[in-house]
Amino acid sequence: MKKKLRSQDWFGGTSATAFGHRTFMKNQGVPDDHFDGRPIIGICNTWSEFTPCNGHLRAIAEKVKRGVLEAGGVPYEFPVMSLGETQLRPTAMLFRNLVSMDVEESIRGNPMDGVILLVGCDKTTPALLMGAASCDLPTLAISGGPMLNGRHQGLQIGSGTAVWKFSEAVRCGSMTSQEFMDAESGLSRSAGHCMTMGTASTMASMVEALGVGLPHNAAIPAVDARRYTLAHLAGRRIVEMVNQDIKLSQILTREAFENAIRVNGAIGGSTNAPIHLLAIAGRIGVKLNLADWDTLGADIPTLVNLMPSGKYLMEDFYYAGGLPAVLRMLGEQGHLHKDALTVNGHTLWENVKNAPCYDNDVIRDWDNPLLKNGGIAVLKGNIAPDGCIIKPSSASPHLMKHRGRAVVFETIEEYKARIDDPDLDIDEHCIMVLKNCGPKGYPGMAEVGNMGLPPKVLRKGIEDMIRISDARMSGTAYGTVILHVAPEAAAGGPFALVEEGDMIDVDVAARTIHLDVPEQELERRKALWMPPPSMAGGYQKLYIDHVMQADKGADLDYLVGCRGVEVKRDAH
Repeated sequence: MKKKLRSQDWFGGTSATAFGHRTFMKNQGVPDDHFDGRPIIGICNTWSEFTPCNGHLRAIAEKVKRGVLEAGGVPYEFPVMSLGETQLRPTAMLFRNLVSMDVEESIRGNPMDGVILLVGCDKTTPALLMGAASCDLPTLAISGGPMLNGRHQGLQIGSGTAVWKFSEAVRCGSMTSQEFMDAESGLSRSAGHCMTMGTASTMASMVEALGVGLPHNAAIPAVDARRYTLAHLAGRRIVEMVNQDIKLSQILTREAFENAIRVNGAIGGSTNAPIHLLAIAGRIGVKLNLADWDTLGADIPTLVNLMPSGKYLMEDFYYAGGLPAVLRMLGEQGHLHKDALTVNGHTLWENVKNAPCYDNDVIRDWDNPLLKNGGIAVLKGNIAPDGCIIKPSSASPHLMKHRGRAVVFETIEEYKARIDDPDLDIDEHCIMVLKNCGPKGYPGMAEVGNMGLPPKVLRKGIEDMIRISDARMSGTAYGTVILHVAPEAAAGGPFALVEEGDMIDVDVAARTIHLDVPEQELERRKALWMPPPSMAGGYQKLYIDHVMQADKGADLDYLVGCRGVEVKRDAH
């Protein structure tokens, strides 16, 4: 007996309700047998012309549909709000949780038996996975793929990374504005998301490492025909997953998240990965915490030589063997849960045990890594009792243990107003502190933590300083940047009490960060502290009132958990 599918609660039978569901679908020109019990597959599409990274996802969706039809399913595409990191203000992160609600309710409320998630730009991947995790249907994710390598004056340049580098060069006078403008067209020269190991590439790698995407999901360039082949095969596979009743909760296990954390270290992944994976784990019911990123991933060597940590780009990564080659090395060294199930029905190890590596400079050998200890380091201390993070692979070794005088910017606007002032009392030994840019403070925790250095320091040839904030930074950025301070300043955490001239001690090896101010003085400051004014309304007020801190994934408190897909009442 074939299992009755969920969609038959809408389309099966001869009742007036079933008649109504079928007849209105038929205005799209579909035949009777679309409703005879075959799997109905939802294609959740984040296509938008305001999200250039996802601007080609309509073409990807057509390939998915072809695969679904070949496998005996029926595909229906549906839109959700699209989050374009490059255009959306005040920050796409503000709306990640909103989109997850859109996805969750769209999946639950519509007659689908399985769902394909079309993702790409930074926040579209976690948002869709979070929403799908709260429903727990058979689910498969397809990333849109990275752009082709950027090219300028005979050199390879990378998304974001080149922007930060060139803009600093303009500010210190070593590059003209016209030279900066000339690089613009060569940086983004094809469809796809950032081709550095930024957040988009990192999250595409997390999709593959978690097992919710097919092998090579992470690195096939967006315009490579093999990206469309992958989408075609994914369409076939989601129908099989429905027939086999393989739900997302069977894929997103604790072991899968541990694999992903280790992969993030090996690829030199974005500092945004922790906040997104913590939120996804919370939705599916897996216990994961910030400390896991340190205990599981800190001793993993960075093997992938990609910007911003290294010199290559995602196109090179794919040609070198892609993520399967990295997974094979992790497995051979005992750093992989080999029996973790993936969406193609095989274990992770079955997928990668014979994966080749074609370029040992792009994907380094285990005994010749880009960095011996990569991953994400979690620091704690009186300035960040619930933790903050740093990415050692993109930091300066000489700053990993440092004591410096705090130069404090209460807001991002104050930073912009003061940083270029030649009279600013700052040198390369100082520590730049940016407050009120966390989940509640911005709101949305924008990618402003990688503050540009003051011109007076840049002109001395100094390229890095310690920067501390409760904000995030782009995965394409680099430097000795300490982020995600929790609790944030706007929530009244001790970070709010840092003042100009305070001394701060950072010791990454010891995992400590300390504000050298007497406890009695901190108590005095706390008594005088006032929360910043908030004039937000609408969704922003909902967000500010309910967002959790960075160490909890910055999800909304009432969205945590898996609510399933059962709907007990009809619409009519």
